[in-house]
Amino acid sequence: MDDLARRQLASIAEVVAVAEATGLPVWLRGGWAMDFHLGTVTRPHVDVDWYCWREDAERLARLLLARDWRPDLRMPAELQLDLFTADVEVSFAYLGQDSDGRPTVGAGSWAGTPLPAGMLDAPPGRIGALTVPTISVAAQIEFKQMYPVWMPERPRRPKDADDLARLRSVPGRADPRTPRP
Repeated sequence: MDDLARRQLASIAEVVAVAEATGLPVWLRGGWAMDFHLGTVTRPHVDVDWYCWREDAERLARLLLARDWRPDLRMPAELQLDLFTADVEVSFAYLGQDSDGRPTVGAGSWAGTPLPAGMLDAPPGRIGALTVPTISVAAQIEFKQMYPVWMPERPRRPKDADDLARLRSVPGRADPRTPRP
């Protein structure tokens, strides 16, 4: 594990500590969520991706900024919360809810779009002693499979194909081909 990965893990631990201390739910997503499900760091990561409820984002930002994190102004805060801690990029995509309380995309042109059933109900992931709430493996597989369809301008990268193979190897994962309710 390189120094950037260690700093990224420290940022993950800090987000979890802040979230637990304040009762703000967050869920790790993307490559780091995969690694936490597998229990090991599998590859270098550019950033750390999370989900948070849209209505919690401002409070979460204040709490992290008070700990010397700083805003990343490349993405409008109306779309997602992007921050830096030292040289670690951290983003929080916003979640909304439909009338039945199911999670939806929380901002942007896809706001209100349903997200995979059970996405937020996964058991926490773990690397070493660090336990972290994560999105489900099935949701991660669905996202990795569908990004090139949803966003044709973003073709599947070699790392996405590798991640899909790793995610499909997670014991006890739900089958992402199961139709959504």
